[in-house]
Amino acid sequence: MHERVSSSPLSPLSPPSQLHSAGATSDLPEIDWCAPWFSAVAAPGRAALADDDWGGALSSLAANAGLVSGQGQALRFVAQDDLPAGVAYEVFIASTGGVPTRRNLHDFFNALIWLTFPRGKAALNARQASAIAVDGVQSTRGAMRDAATLFDENAVVFACSDATLGAALRAFDWQTLFVARRADWGRACEVQPFGHALLEKLVTPYKSVTAHAWIVDVPQTYFEWPDAQRRGWLDAQIAPTLASASLTPRDFSPLPVLGIPGWWPANDDPAFYRDVSVFRPGRRERARTD
Repeated sequence: MHERVSSSPLSPLSPPSQLHSAGATSDLPEIDWCAPWFSAVAAPGRAALADDDWGGALSSLAANAGLVSGQGQALRFVAQDDLPAGVAYEVFIASTGGVPTRRNLHDFFNALIWLTFPRGKAALNARQASAIAVDGVQSTRGAMRDAATLFDENAVVFACSDATLGAALRAFDWQTLFVARRADWGRACEVQPFGHALLEKLVTPYKSVTAHAWIVDVPQTYFEWPDAQRRGWLDAQIAPTLASASLTPRDFSPLPVLGIPGWWPANDDPAFYRDVSVFRPGRRERARTD
């Protein structure tokens, strides 16, 4: 997370500049938009990169959708230099609606997640800004802000209509989750990426990429809805939790994302999941084998 200390509230600022740069598509590496983990962000991502100014294009999409910051300010993506010295990143976003955006993959995917899960992102922004206003930017953030950062950077939402699948994930029971119950993916469970750092890593995927999974119970009819409706429903479900519920890093479950059925050709072979350096046993299983 970008954080800078502010000793006083933000004063009104002139409108932040947009991200203007010629040849914008040349400053990011190639992205395989057909990869399943990019399915939610592929359409706005491709549309933005078709414009010479991808920051401005994403700002237009945010404006058209009526997106706002954690304090209700109209959202847009601005140059990193618009963040004043001594002002905290999250406070600036909440107060002005301007999201300081560097011309790199990390911030590009951050913008795309704002477009995809706007309620969840606004809730995180409001909570982080409020915490900074009370406590300042400290070297030790505490459990709540650590959890909020994990969610923002590396979370996936694990949507499931069968509690036994969530239990398998919590128990590190990879054989049940990925092999025995393989046919239930897309029918009783699925993953929706939220963390922008996670998406950045998946531009060049490797077997050990592991997300922090947040489990959300969904109705069985969820899996009959169109993709956009599912994401909108999840966004509405997670936003109140991110805004005010107790959060700690222990609320997440690790999920090696290349193990998700349909996400990586090699996992068609059950032997893929026998790599214990990636698909690690849980504490109880380790205790039984020690």
